[in-house]
Amino acid sequence: MERTVLEERDALSMERLASITKEHTAQEPFGDYFRKTASFVIKMDEVYRKIKDGKTESYTLEQWQAFNQSLYEDILPENYEHSYGNPKYAVEKLGEVHGRILSFLYAELYALIGYAFEQRLHEKVILQELLIEVYNCFEEEELPGYRRIQQIIYWFESDYSEITVAHRIQEAVDPKLDFAAKIVMESDLKDLRYLYRYGEYITENERKMAEFMNSLDEETVEKMASTFTEGYRIGFVLGGKDLSKKQTVNIRYMVGFERMVRLAIRNFEKMGLKPVIYRAALERINKKGVHRIGYYGAIPNRQFDYDHRADQAIYLDKAFMERRLGVMRSAYENYKTLANGHAGPACIDTFGEPEFYPQTKPEAYYLSDKQKKLQTQMDNESVQITNRYIIGKERSFTIIAFPVPEIGADFPEIFKETIRINTLDYQLYADIQQKLIDALDQGESVHVLGKGENHTDMHIALHKLNDPKKQTNFENCVADVNIPVGEVFTSPILKGTSGILEACTVYLEGLKYEKLHLEFEDGMVKAYTCKNFEQEEYNQNYVRENVLANHETLPIGEFAIGTNTAAYAMAREYHIEGKLPILIAEKTGPHFAVGDTCYSWAEDTPVYNPDKKEIIARDNEISIRRKEDPGEAYFGHHLDITIPYDELGSIEVQCADGRRILIFADGKFVLPGTEELNRFLN
Repeated sequence: MERTVLEERDALSMERLASITKEHTAQEPFGDYFRKTASFVIKMDEVYRKIKDGKTESYTLEQWQAFNQSLYEDILPENYEHSYGNPKYAVEKLGEVHGRILSFLYAELYALIGYAFEQRLHEKVILQELLIEVYNCFEEEELPGYRRIQQIIYWFESDYSEITVAHRIQEAVDPKLDFAAKIVMESDLKDLRYLYRYGEYITENERKMAEFMNSLDEETVEKMASTFTEGYRIGFVLGGKDLSKKQTVNIRYMVGFERMVRLAIRNFEKMGLKPVIYRAALERINKKGVHRIGYYGAIPNRQFDYDHRADQAIYLDKAFMERRLGVMRSAYENYKTLANGHAGPACIDTFGEPEFYPQTKPEAYYLSDKQKKLQTQMDNESVQITNRYIIGKERSFTIIAFPVPEIGADFPEIFKETIRINTLDYQLYADIQQKLIDALDQGESVHVLGKGENHTDMHIALHKLNDPKKQTNFENCVADVNIPVGEVFTSPILKGTSGILEACTVYLEGLKYEKLHLEFEDGMVKAYTCKNFEQEEYNQNYVRENVLANHETLPIGEFAIGTNTAAYAMAREYHIEGKLPILIAEKTGPHFAVGDTCYSWAEDTPVYNPDKKEIIARDNEISIRRKEDPGEAYFGHHLDITIPYDELGSIEVQCADGRRILIFADGKFVLPGTEELNRFLN
């Protein structure tokens, strides 16, 4: 659309919104809602124009801090109880018919912050016009029914998906959208004002992170960046994939790590890769639950995110699903050359953020059973569409994690220790892990037992090796795509994989679970619960929504034995067991993943260990269905659940001839050749 037309629409909508702030034509308390909401939009318009005119360039650090705080103040925890962004408050003030859906509208308008900083005029205009259209309904003598407002939002989300969804796909593959890349590469990183140029929420944590990064010597930062980028490169080599065919890499990170990201970009450029760096999704249509995929700053209020995690319940039906998938296909076709040249993500994860205990609110939206199935179907088909253009067997990834200052007073020491863990001796672990694999390959199953309050009792069925001299079940995972070093893993056979899996206290993707309990029969989840809530219904819903990703059941996609006892010891020394990301936590004990296998979308690509044996356990009875119908084979979900060593009783290999090979017992590794791992367990 021509810029002049958009500017005219922008001016007209802003003029109308200005009048709303002064009007009292809508019945109360709706008048209050619309006046406050219109005032917020006007404030965002002022931000848009300040950025456009360069007026923020002269801001002092103190001015930036105050400015940034003002953008998010209404949804911050101290103000949230009386914010229309809180569905509980909105329902109390506006009633059950209108409160929840108007709370969604309020939350959706927070995308205007990102639009303002990125100068995305089209998205800005359509959101402004949506608010006006809804307001007009409340000017009438009779209050509009829920269905009328729902339909306005439904068609807004559907019609404008050609803008919102298509832009999301473009920014994932097009290096010309370089808003964030310019901040990283062109800013004076010692001048912390650069942190605020993203428009993300910035707290003391991000400022301290940037200050800490600035305090490190160049050699240390280069070591961090090189470990990260070299792991990415090695992932292509070990996977037998041709990196020279690719042109772009997606870098994901938390604001504050720019010094490392800058060096990583330079390293990737030497590999022939340009960065594509995009913000975590702003619009509900592009979000995935509470997960932030992309770059991000501080989370203003995690309860706010949690309250709105299922707002798509307003509009998700079969027609909408087909519309969104159609837009995806069209967008990928438009950007197919760029998509084909995309190599995959390189992610810098963080840990140490404060614990989050979500409140379950009946006033929030929840997907119906029918919508859960549609969401699952849409997610599966979205992955398939993406895989056709960003070809799964040709791409790779890497991920590394570091602590943030919020972890506490020991942050500098923990950070230093994390660098050490991320750069452990590759060959030492490869040799130890090969001894584990040699023992595991003799078995037809593995038996894992918990101890104490952990009642894990799992039997894991292994693939049959027809030629043990050339074949293996377990991958010898050192420090490539999954940094740090330290695990051997396989995709089990489902039939015969049964039992109970428990974790007494575990954090999965930022959410805490007390006494997580899963039961498996022939590799499929048949029962689940936890002890987070008093009501059993809430516990089961919590696990289904977040562990099973709203599927009725999921298969075991992975069984692994973590060997990074150094990471385990670090967690115990600094009492940060609950703060480790799954990337590190999965290396600190045996773990199981529910969902897709480790080799999803690349099962037909041969994978070899350093000893040249081919890893044949790339499929299970579910993933093999891809040959007939990929929609029946993949879930777009893979979640690791670790049993820490101190909750572990034993790991034993069970052989077809009746032999038993003990790997772990009495709190230590007992397999000959693995004694070095016990150095950190004593």
